Amino acid sequence: MDCFGIFAKYWEPGKVKTRLATTIGCESASEIYRQFVWTLVERFRRCAAQRVLCFTPPERAEAFAELAGADWIAKPQATGDLGARMTSFFDACFQDGARRVVLIGSDSPTVPGEHIKSAFRLLRQRDVVLGPTEDGGYYLVGASRNVAEIFEDIDWSTARVWEQTMARLGEQQLSYESLPQWYDVDEVTDLERLKDELLRWPDDGTAVCDLLAAVHRVL
Repeated sequence: MDCFGIFAKYWEPGKVKTRLATTIGCESASEIYRQFVWTLVERFRRCAAQRVLCFTPPERAEAFAELAGADWIAKPQATGDLGARMTSFFDACFQDGARRVVLIGSDSPTVPGEHIKSAFRLLRQRDVVLGPTEDGGYYLVGASRNVAEIFEDIDWSTARVWEQTMARLGEQQLSYESLPQWYDVDEVTDLERLKDELLRWPDDGTAVCDLLAAVHRVL
C-alpha cells in the first residue's frame, strides 16, 4: 500500500507564514496559507491508496476534518520537533501496512504531481527519496522502510537541513534518489513567483482559481 501525507499547521494569524506576514500582514498571510493547504488537499485527493492530512495543533481537529472531507484521514501530528513528528508519522504508516510512504509540507502548493508519482515509483528501488528546495531544505521526503535516523540531530528551518540529511543517509548507508528542485513560498518574492505560475496553470480547478484570487488580493 502507498501512503501519501501532508503536514499542515492551523492558519492562525501571526502563527503561520511569519516572514510573508511582515510584508502583506498577518491576516493576509493566514488566508494565503489556508489556501495553500486547501489547494494541496484538492489537488491530491486521488493520490495513493491512503491519504493523511496530518495537522497541528490537535485542538483544531474540527477545522482540518472539514478540509479533509471523505478522501483524507485527518490526524494530529505527534509532539516534539519536526524530526520527531515526521518519525512518528512514518512509523504509524508502516505499522498500518504501508510499503511506500511519501510526505510533503504545505508551503509548496504547486509542487508538480509528477514529482509525487516519481517518488512512489523510485521507492520501489530506493530506501529514501527527497525533493530539495532552493533554500537548503526539502519539500518532500519518502521512504520504503523505517529511516528514523535521517530525522535525528537536524537543524530544522535552516539552510543546513539538506546537507545534514545527506550526511545521515551516508552514515546509515541508505540508498536514495533526489527529485527535481522546487520552491517554498516564504517571502513576498516567492508569492509573486507563485502568481506568475498560477497564471499559466493548465488546470482551472476551483482550488487553484481560489488560490490565484487570494494571491491577487494581497499583491
